[in-house]
Amino acid sequence: MLWEKVAYLAPDERRLAAFELLRERVGLTPQAILAATPSVLREIAAAGGKVGIEERARRMQDAAALVIDEFGGSLDTVLTLPLREAKRALQRIYGIGEPGAEKILLLMRAQRLLPLDSNGARTLVRIGYGADHKNYTTMYRSVTEAATREVRDDIEWLMDAHLLLRRHGQDICKTSAPRCGACAVRAECNYFKSRKRA
Repeated sequence: MLWEKVAYLAPDERRLAAFELLRERVGLTPQAILAATPSVLREIAAAGGKVGIEERARRMQDAAALVIDEFGGSLDTVLTLPLREAKRALQRIYGIGEPGAEKILLLMRAQRLLPLDSNGARTLVRIGYGADHKNYTTMYRSVTEAATREVRDDIEWLMDAHLLLRRHGQDICKTSAPRCGACAVRAECNYFKSRKRA
């Protein structure tokens, strides 16, 4: 959860640097986050990107307070809940939507599912899974439902798929100017076929 909050629109290397700074200077427990001074959290948030520094610092403490007040100081119990309840619990933390909750549950090895960030979702929509939609939640559910038949019930496979789709969307299947010529799946990609015809 802190990995999501410590940076915004930052490359992975910058996010990791900010996360490690948080670990070193403050600690990663809800109690440590809540006890940290706002100025220190702002410095750490600044290392994770210049957008929303004040808000990200505040949201880390808000999340820590929620975890302490509502979950006894640990989200471990959330990981043992059925999927629907676990997602609902995680989504109580500001800024954690359905994709973020699913990602946390997979990476904590609590659930077997395929979470998609915007890069992975865009990649699968272009290939032909689900339907694009103005409403991100609608599109996300459409894509994950369409991809279900391809998903394996294997945590390692799911983690790899999540990370590969994310990286493919970042590096190849970009929002604007996708690099279709460098794409290994272009022969099966609806987006590429439509561009070729055009």
